[in-house]
Amino acid sequence: MSALRIAYVINSLEGGGAASPVPAILDVLAGTGAQVRLLALTLRNGKALPAIREAGIDTVVRDGGEKDHYAAYAWLKRQLRDWQATHVWTSLTRATLLGQWAGASLNLPVVSWQHNAYLKPWNERLLRWNRDRSCLWVADSSQVAKLTRERLRVPAERLFTWPIFFADPQAPAARPWQAGETLQLGSLGRLHPAKGYDILIDALAILRKENFTPPAPFEITIAGEGGNRERLLATAREAGIDNLVFPGYAENPREFLANLHLYLQPSRREGFCIAAHEAMQAGLPVIVSATGELPFTVRGGETGHIVPPENARALAEAIRDTLSIPERLAQMGKAGRKLVLERFSVDRFRENGRAIVSRLAVPEQ
Repeated sequence: MSALRIAYVINSLEGGGAASPVPAILDVLAGTGAQVRLLALTLRNGKALPAIREAGIDTVVRDGGEKDHYAAYAWLKRQLRDWQATHVWTSLTRATLLGQWAGASLNLPVVSWQHNAYLKPWNERLLRWNRDRSCLWVADSSQVAKLTRERLRVPAERLFTWPIFFADPQAPAARPWQAGETLQLGSLGRLHPAKGYDILIDALAILRKENFTPPAPFEITIAGEGGNRERLLATAREAGIDNLVFPGYAENPREFLANLHLYLQPSRREGFCIAAHEAMQAGLPVIVSATGELPFTVRGGETGHIVPPENARALAEAIRDTLSIPERLAQMGKAGRKLVLERFSVDRFRENGRAIVSRLAVPEQ
């Protein structure tokens, strides 16, 4: 069999989200002997690029926007043809649809990720109508695999589950809270309605109205960028929340997490949610909403708390319960770190990727 030449197509090089595990994923693909090239349809904020460059990944970025779909399709088709790709691997809706159409035009097999537990109605229809243009589908979590079978009607034999995270035992662990210290709570994520930070503000307003006073003062830091920033700031001001800050994008997520005592993920919807799993890797207890993979990983009462999405009252109660006895935080965080190190090992991550590549074959010419 001749070597695979996999063109890995992504929407953008925006920091965080689906771009953050790209170096690890491509390392697995390259480790099978495949040649891999990363094709980004647009730069966006480009904050994922330094890690990709550091990993030495062959990368081509299109000089274009997010709505010029025909131009993006023509560019992608040209890149695939000129590089002589044998396979196309796509991520997120725009890259998947354009990759499917370009792959069909060039008679190339396509492998497509599904990352999110929520799809816009028209995106769902388009992906379902074009599902057979991808020979294999890859879900980033067991929950997304279930949804992919149901909403895209992808048969089980063409669907793999490959969690886009593996736990690193060398990752720095957060220092346990000490009596007299301010409790540091935090979250990593885009400032977008999907992340539910407005719900967090509502929960904090409930605690403030009810005069909740934990044994130690607490501060909340939400590290991320997005169009919802000004609205969140205004909502916090109106609610009288003065212990919540938005410092912007975290250049070093591990350092950010290592300085927390408790992690919050109040999302309306998620796929795998790498950030919450990285928080557990750092030895932090987590409070998460029951969406995506989160309720399958977090053990309520042992490694943190799980609350219904969009339920500010339940979130407030979980924060109250957790902060009322801060001495428990380190023990819960230690249990979470142990859990993710066992469940999401690097060996399992690589095995999942190799299993998918083994289904792809290029006969000798």
